[in-house]
Amino acid sequence: MEEIYKEKYLHKAEVLIEALPYIQRFNRKVIVVKYGGSAMADEELKKNVIKDVTLLKLVGFKPIVVHGGGKEISSWIKKVGKESEFINGLRVTDAETMEIAEMVLGKVNKSLVSMVTELGVKAVGISGKDGGLLTVQKKYADGKDIGFVGEVTKVDTKILEDLLEKDFLPIVAPIGLDKDFNTYNINADDAACAIAKAMSADKLAFLTDIEGVYKNPEDPSTFISRLTVSEADSLVEKGYIGGGMLPKIANCTDAIKNGVNRVHILDGRRPHSLLLEVFTDTGIGTMFFRDDDRL
Repeated sequence: MEEIYKEKYLHKAEVLIEALPYIQRFNRKVIVVKYGGSAMADEELKKNVIKDVTLLKLVGFKPIVVHGGGKEISSWIKKVGKESEFINGLRVTDAETMEIAEMVLGKVNKSLVSMVTELGVKAVGISGKDGGLLTVQKKYADGKDIGFVGEVTKVDTKILEDLLEKDFLPIVAPIGLDKDFNTYNINADDAACAIAKAMSADKLAFLTDIEGVYKNPEDPSTFISRLTVSEADSLVEKGYIGGGMLPKIANCTDAIKNGVNRVHILDGRRPHSLLLEVFTDTGIGTMFFRDDDRL
């Protein structure tokens, strides 16, 4: 019994010791977490993600959460008798769909705020409309008009900086305004990337429905845990990356090229993947970094 006790608690101590240099290194650094996909549909997974983000806050990080809500938006659209339509992964958003999306994202936003608050951390839920955070222009998909879908043209970080300074955890719904104050839905990955660049975030983490980057998605042995920007660009140029991974890779490399120190693609369906990536030597997903970065 004594040996089992020692083994159990020594392992816990080792985990804490391994995390210590990362806690020291990233103290008071901004980390933007894009949260979406299946991890939002499962209540247990949702609680784990929120616990992870809350822990990051409590050990000294300055986390900002940017969330999606696509699955729930699709569910509500179906309830009103409409069919969801996508072009290149972007939801075709007419005025009625935009109204539904804003309602659903607002509901999701406040539920996440409640979960963080319950864990003893002060959180504030906002959208890109608040404080002029996200200004957009109409986004097209292969030249096609897809309605009220926005591309971020400007990020006014003041509201985020004020919230972080006052020790709040900002939770952002990806909705913005154009120059004529029309409301637009924004792809959550794009919103997170834009915010991370504007905030000069040390880390940007995408919690997704994939483990990371594979050279060959059919072969698990081709998983890539670390990628420089030039290596990622080369994979795209040689045709190893396609489909829905292309815009994700583009966001990752764009963020690194514009001042974000590290970008991570993580499987949000795996419990505590965020903590394992941030606080362990080996990590669990794919990490992107600058070509001249010495790991």
